[in-house]
Amino acid sequence: MRTRDKKPLCVMIAAFIVLSFGGCKDNDPTVEAVQPFDPSKPVVVSDFNPKSGGMGQRLVIYGENFGDDPEKVSVFIGGKQAKVINVRGESLYCLVPRQAFSGDIEVRVSDDSKQVIGKSPQAFDYQRKMVVSTVIGYRNDRGDEPWKDGKFKDPDETKMASGFWEPSFMKFDPLNPKHLWMTFDFNNGLYLINFEDSTVTKKRSDFDRPRSIDFTLDGQHMIIAEDRGGENDRATYRLSRDKDWQDREILTRYRQCNGASIHPVNGEMYFNSYEKGQFFRFDLNKYFEEGLGDKDYETLFVVHDPQWEYKIFMHPTGNYAYILVINQHYILRVDYNWEKEQFNQPYLVAGQLRAAGYEDGVGSSVRLRNPYQGVFVKNPDYVEAGKPDEYDFYFTEQHNHAIRTLTPEGSVTTFAGRGSSSINNDPWGYVDGDLREEARFNQPTGIAYSEEEGAFYIGDKDNRRIRKIALEEMDDNQLDNTNEGDDD
Repeated sequence: MRTRDKKPLCVMIAAFIVLSFGGCKDNDPTVEAVQPFDPSKPVVVSDFNPKSGGMGQRLVIYGENFGDDPEKVSVFIGGKQAKVINVRGESLYCLVPRQAFSGDIEVRVSDDSKQVIGKSPQAFDYQRKMVVSTVIGYRNDRGDEPWKDGKFKDPDETKMASGFWEPSFMKFDPLNPKHLWMTFDFNNGLYLINFEDSTVTKKRSDFDRPRSIDFTLDGQHMIIAEDRGGENDRATYRLSRDKDWQDREILTRYRQCNGASIHPVNGEMYFNSYEKGQFFRFDLNKYFEEGLGDKDYETLFVVHDPQWEYKIFMHPTGNYAYILVINQHYILRVDYNWEKEQFNQPYLVAGQLRAAGYEDGVGSSVRLRNPYQGVFVKNPDYVEAGKPDEYDFYFTEQHNHAIRTLTPEGSVTTFAGRGSSSINNDPWGYVDGDLREEARFNQPTGIAYSEEEGAFYIGDKDNRRIRKIALEEMDDNQLDNTNEGDDD
């Protein structure tokens, strides 16, 4: 059946918004009176607009006998209840709920005596969105939950893993994508987040201030950086896979190492010191082939003044690395000299020295506050366009309570967090949901990316949880329902 012409969606939405706040004057002759709901007649759902969208999409539904009282109307999309904004007899305005996967639209109108249900002959094309969810952890009313191994989720809280309330660093095992390794500043442990059996296990308890994790190119050794105060204290060391990570050999000694990274092509190790902001190179290949002493490293440069806290993150091609200067609120880039097999001098790409703040933008117009850890993620649009650099850089910002994105051109935008402004004006909190409209973090630090899932994992320090950013997940029943008719 051919449906009547509709007003443009934007006009309808604007009209509904006006109606929601202002209503109509009874003595206005230009406004057609809306008939109240008649329980003796059917509720008809004839059409809707737009035909597709995700959680929070504004939707106008057309039909008959909707009445004029939003309190009497319920809308269900994909079995999930939508928020009804307003209703005007032959049309109503609502917001698409989350996880409305099947897209079936049902309008229920009721009075004191009867409920009448109308269903759309066509399903809404629900498009899954990236959302923030919680994987592990909890915070009780007292804020004294212990550091404890355990399951991700369990009805018995005593069996659940907890803790996670120090700045974290995350790294997926390159040979086992189900194993996520974590360290926490001021915590003595090396933790395995095991997605094979949904458990958290503290594998070692002999660290002081572990600050970063990386792996050698063959994946056989884990590299740990430790932040210790003495000039001859260990700065970096390696653990061996064939020893189940229970051995330990010191690679380098120096004070106050904030992090160490392995070049993804040439295999050298680069690490730093907080003392004077030194950037060191250690020839890890020579160490394995011939042996090197724990002081056999070279200083390439110094990042500005003493006591600059920073971490180093390598681009997957090895062409450059980003330096996140945590306590001075900016990001540097260092380009790799392939002829000399070492990095050149750094230069600024985002933020400003000592200029803490929050502002998206490009280059020095950006304002950051404690950028902490980052990951490179391939952007399919860049691949399709044939761009020379195919990766964006996603990083946590501890005191801006956000996950942000840095493009190869130096543009920074907010990816997730700082939502739910209707709750209060604070940018922090604990809210799952839409990346920008709802989600809130409280001092996120660690971040890791699972290529297998297309998902980010976040160490959310003050919420004492591990969060996840991924497409909305379906349970088994929802998968069965959406797969019905696939063979037709």
